[in-house]
Amino acid sequence: MMRTHTSKLLSILLVVCLMFTLAACSGKNATPTDSNGTKVVEGVGQGKHGDIKVKVSFADNKITDIEVVEQKENEVLAEPVYTQLKQNVISANSPDVDAISGSTVTSEGYLQAIQDAITKSGITLASVGAASNAGADKEEAEQTYDVVIIGAGGAGFSAAIEAKKAGANVVLLEKMPTVGGNTLISGGEMNAPNNWVQQNLGITDDTADLFYEDTLKGGDNLGSPEMVRILADNALASAEWLRDEIKVEFLPDHLFQFGGHSRKRALIPVGHTGAELITKLKAKTDEEKITIKTNMKAESLITDEQGRVTGVSATTGSGNKITFHANKGVIIATGGFGSNVEMRKKYNPELDEKYLSTDTPGTTGDGIIMAEALGAKLTNMESIQTYPVCNPETGVISLVADSRFDGAILINQEGERFVEELERRDVISKAILAQTGGYTYQFWNQKIADIGKTIEVHQDEYDMLVKQGLLHKADTIEEAADFFKVDVDTLKETIQKVNEYAKTGDDLDFHHRGGLVSLETGPYYIQKAVPSVHHTMGGLVIDEKTRVINEKGEIIPGLYAAGEVTGVIHGSNRLGGNAIADIFTFGRIAGQQVVSEN
Repeated sequence: MMRTHTSKLLSILLVVCLMFTLAACSGKNATPTDSNGTKVVEGVGQGKHGDIKVKVSFADNKITDIEVVEQKENEVLAEPVYTQLKQNVISANSPDVDAISGSTVTSEGYLQAIQDAITKSGITLASVGAASNAGADKEEAEQTYDVVIIGAGGAGFSAAIEAKKAGANVVLLEKMPTVGGNTLISGGEMNAPNNWVQQNLGITDDTADLFYEDTLKGGDNLGSPEMVRILADNALASAEWLRDEIKVEFLPDHLFQFGGHSRKRALIPVGHTGAELITKLKAKTDEEKITIKTNMKAESLITDEQGRVTGVSATTGSGNKITFHANKGVIIATGGFGSNVEMRKKYNPELDEKYLSTDTPGTTGDGIIMAEALGAKLTNMESIQTYPVCNPETGVISLVADSRFDGAILINQEGERFVEELERRDVISKAILAQTGGYTYQFWNQKIADIGKTIEVHQDEYDMLVKQGLLHKADTIEEAADFFKVDVDTLKETIQKVNEYAKTGDDLDFHHRGGLVSLETGPYYIQKAVPSVHHTMGGLVIDEKTRVINEKGEIIPGLYAAGEVTGVIHGSNRLGGNAIADIFTFGRIAGQQVVSEN
C-alpha cells in the first residue's frame, strides 16, 4: 500500500516537473504578445542578393504589419516589393499572392520570409479571401499633358527632365511596377571622349573623332554617320550633365576600355551599376515634380485626322483604360526587344529559345510595334547582340566578370585562349559558341581583381556564383583547373605565355589591345560563362532631331524616339559603354525638341 502511494506521488511529481519544463521551454521560444494583443515574429527568406529578414506583426489571427529589418536587394527593384506587395499580403492576409513583375526573385524571398514568420508564430491566419482591386485605380479616364513619354529608363528620364526644364507639363508612363528598365540593371558605364577621368589618368590623346571612328567601325559602318557624329560630339556633354545636374557620381580614378574601343574612355558610376544613374534621375524627377505612372502599359498611339500623334492609349495594372492626350507630342523610349523571343525569331531565327537574355522582362519591343502600326520605318532589325560573359543558369550579365577589362583571360575547356578578350562582343560571343560545350571560362588572379575591385563592389553576385558552382577561388592553377576539369597542363602553358606577353607588352597570339597582365601569382579565380541576348541594334528610323520617320521618308508629326528603340546608330554591333552614351544624348535631344518644335 505504501509502495503504491509512493509510486502515485512520484508520478504526480514527475508530471508537475514535466509541465514546468515544457512551460519553461515554451516561454523561451514563444514570441511575447504585447498589451494590445499583437505578436511580432521574425522570418527569413532568400532574396536575389542574400537574406531578407522581416518582422511580421499579428493580431486577431491577421497580419497587421510587415517590417523589413535586413536586406541587400536592388533599392529600385525592391521598392514595390516592400510597399505594393506588402499591402497585397496584408489585404489577402496571406503570402499566397503574385510576385511583382520584374522583381520576381526579391518578391519570392520576401514572401518566403513572411511565410517563415507565420510558421514560427504557430498562428492560423483568418481567411479573408482574395485581395480586392476595387478602388486600386483612381486614375481619370482622360488626362492631358504637354508631353507624354513612354518608358522610364535612362532615355525616358532624360527626355522628361529636359522637357520639364523647357517648360512643359510631362508624364512618364512605365508598364512595369518599377522604373529603370535595362539602364537600372546595366553596369552603367558610359563612353565619353576626352573626359575628366581620362585627364586625371594622363590619357590626353582621346577625341570625339576617335570615338566616332571606333563606333562606326564597331558596327561595320552600318550605323548612320550623321547620327554617330551627333553621339560622338555630344557624349561628353551628356556625361557632364549627369555629373553636374543629376549629381551622378563616377569613379574619379578608374575607366574601362570596352571591346572595340581604341582608348580607355568608359566612365564608371559609383557601385559599378546603373542603380546610381536611376536613383539620381528619380530624385531629380521628384524634385521637378514630374509625374511618373508605373503599372501603366501603353497600348497604342493616338493620331488626329492629319496623322499627327496626339496621345497614348494605355492600360493600368488592373485593366482600366486611360487616354493620355499630348498637346506637344509623344516620345517613345521603350527600349529594345531582347526579352521577346517571338520577335527575335522573326528577325533573326538563330536567336531563339535556346538563348537566355540579360534584359528586363519588360524589354519586349512595344514601342517599335506601336510606331510600326502608324507606318514608321524600321531598320537593322536582324542585328541582335549577345553579351559574351553571362550566368549560364539565369542569362544575367556578370558584373563580377568586368575584370575582363582589367586583364582577365578567356579559356576553353581544353585550357586554351581562343579570342582577344577585348574584341567586339559579337566576335567574342561567336568564338565562345564555337568552343567545346558553347561556353567559356574567365580566368584571373588577385592582382587583376584588385585593379577594378569588381568582386568587392559585386560581392552579392560573387557569393551567388560561388553558391551555384559557377565561380571558384583557388590558391593554385592546379586547383582552379581541377574544379572545372580543365586540362591543367595546357592551362599552365597558356598562362606561361600570358606571363611572357605581359612582360614584353606584345600578345603574339591575339594582340590584346589593352595589354595582358601577369598571372604568375595567386590566388586565382575561374568562372564559367555563356553568351546571352543583350541588345537589339535595330528599331525605329529617326532623324537628327529624334523625329520618327515613316516608310515614305516623311516625318511622323508629334512622334519622337530615343534609346534602344531606335535603329540608326550602332549598325551591326553596339560597342560596350555606348548604350548609356546613346540614351542620354538622344533622350535629352528628344525632350528639348518636342517642346521647341511644338
